[in-house]
Amino acid sequence: MFYFGGLFGLFTLGLWLFCLIDVITTGDGDTRNLPRMGWLLIVLFFPLVGSIVWLVAGRPIGAVARRPGAHERDMPAYPEYDRPGRFAATDSDADAEFLRRCRERAEEQRRKARETGGETSA
Repeated sequence: MFYFGGLFGLFTLGLWLFCLIDVITTGDGDTRNLPRMGWLLIVLFFPLVGSIVWLVAGRPIGAVARRPGAHERDMPAYPEYDRPGRFAATDSDADAEFLRRCRERAEEQRRKARETGGETSA
């Protein structure tokens, strides 16, 4: 009997933590039937029943594919090199000039590193 109670308690705790975090991370206008603060209080004070009610009646529809918040970055629809509007050199001379300057800077950095004799500040 204790084994069943322990598993049920562990399940309830996991469900409660999931729902609590889900309520907190849900946007203010995305909850159904109550404001987010109301759902937070229900889930907080009634762990099992509040969690089940949150999943059934409060969680946003399509919560899996939610839109990113203001502080989150959404993935672009295209890989970086296929992105429309991405700058690509149209003039091969300009591209060659850029690569030449990169090589010159790299050689200058290597020369300075050799002159200092490998002095590093650790």
